[in-house]
Amino acid sequence: MILLQANLQDTAQTLADTAQTVSTTAVKTQQEIHFIDLLFRGGWVMIPLALLAFLGLVIFIERYLTIRKASKNDTNLLFQVKQNVQDGRLENAIALCRNTTSPLARMLEKGLKRIGRPIKDIEGAIENTGKLEVAKLEKNIGILGIIAGIAPMLGFVGTIIGVITIFQKVAAEGAIEIGTISDGLYTKMITSATGLIIGIMAYVLYHILNMMVEKIILKMETEAIEFIDLLEEPGK
Repeated sequence: MILLQANLQDTAQTLADTAQTVSTTAVKTQQEIHFIDLLFRGGWVMIPLALLAFLGLVIFIERYLTIRKASKNDTNLLFQVKQNVQDGRLENAIALCRNTTSPLARMLEKGLKRIGRPIKDIEGAIENTGKLEVAKLEKNIGILGIIAGIAPMLGFVGTIIGVITIFQKVAAEGAIEIGTISDGLYTKMITSATGLIIGIMAYVLYHILNMMVEKIILKMETEAIEFIDLLEEPGK
């Protein structure tokens, strides 16, 4: 009797272990399938969402590299320009700015070419050049803001489509079962989550680029003030 009970316990344990192994394997397989299939079960709304995600990523990378290049340290540039202007080597200062590819250099070059005119004219030329340079840096950044607003809306469209799909199948089959409403629920939840994720990422990237541009603007304004102060010194 004791041996029989021991055998039964061993058999039960073996069956439990086998069931657990099969369940674990099934869960892993199911997770892998879900990860791949989720993108397709969102329906056609996932296509414009994918395009928005790709467009936002391309714009961010391109603008980030451009702004990063424009924000390189130009501290020595203004110092060298000051030295040349104070020594009367105006052409050397202009050539130095021309050979330096940065918004600050182009702004200072415009001011140097106006030396000899009233200070107001020089300030106006520098200010206008600065505005143009800032506009170049901000090019296409606004599209990220648009994506941040559109993506969640497209996700909401997917939610509506999912709900409509659920009601159509329930009305057609006359019963509410998990198999009946699963497709609509997949569309509803996947598109909503995808739209929110893309929108949040676009919003964050938009503000990152804006902060980088604002930092450059502050630097340009500071350098422009120092340049004007240099021109207003006696003997200039």
